[in-house]
Amino acid sequence: MTSQTSLPPAIFLMGPTASGKTALALELVERFPCDIISVDSALVYKGMDIGTAKPDAAMQARAPHRLIDLLDPAEPYSAMTFREDALREMAAITAAGRIPLLVGGTMMYFKFLRDGAADLPQADETIRSALLAEADKHGWPWMHEQLAKVDPESAARLKPMDQQRIQRALEVYRVSGKTLTQFWEEQQTEPLPYHVVNFAVCPKDRAVLHQRIAMRYRQMMADGFLEEVRALYQRGDLHTGLPSIRAVGYRQVWEYLQGEYDYDSMIERGIIATRQLAKRQITWLRSWPDLHWLETDSPELLSTALKILEANAIFSKSL
Repeated sequence: MTSQTSLPPAIFLMGPTASGKTALALELVERFPCDIISVDSALVYKGMDIGTAKPDAAMQARAPHRLIDLLDPAEPYSAMTFREDALREMAAITAAGRIPLLVGGTMMYFKFLRDGAADLPQADETIRSALLAEADKHGWPWMHEQLAKVDPESAARLKPMDQQRIQRALEVYRVSGKTLTQFWEEQQTEPLPYHVVNFAVCPKDRAVLHQRIAMRYRQMMADGFLEEVRALYQRGDLHTGLPSIRAVGYRQVWEYLQGEYDYDSMIERGIIATRQLAKRQITWLRSWPDLHWLETDSPELLSTALKILEANAIFSKSL
């Protein structure tokens, strides 16, 4: 049987939004033979730069990021597609004698990469539109109740306002007649062929994270986030049924442009939605096995990470 340490190395650098993942990733890339793969469901979209905190040209020059700017915002991108893309990029990095460093906060993508994916049916636009119409009429808590009637296990894992996942679970059932739970039970597990060290970067104090989120959101607005979303809005072919426009922050600005609330309410809603995302990300991470937590503002952040990587034979002291 193959031991973990005989497999090629890889690093998962996870954490909630605005926690400082990118700063640590840059430190690692500048010291060691690492190449970054983005694990972010919004960074794959072109023209969505400010609201996703996408690395700019200067940062890309310092540390190129793979799997960003892949698609137009009108196009879909799934966790299964991400797994295929990430495995291809990881293999290329390993073949070059370097170490894949996967950085981001889309926890579903990390899970699919680690565990393999159920062979789910393709999205059906007609059914998806019908579900969104039902949600507009009855609200997402009611949709959550409908899911609980057919797939109680999936419903128990989801919050009543977890719109995207409730919609997808109902869509899978209506397309196939099988629940998401059934698909997962039938899946063939495909172990990831890498020796992975798992990190999570996060402030110890939740209030500090909330402050970082608010500061970053306001800085995004100062940097032209409203104008970025307005350009997408004015295209005319995008809408809130698309995963790109449902991304945290983007949806709130989109609804402001539709006249649903005023500017100050948009800012408040955007910050609250980002906090809620961070809470979900932390909940995911708490159940992640073999996870090393790193405190964002610790002066020992980098040295602690390096000690863990050395202990796991990812880097040697000679590097």
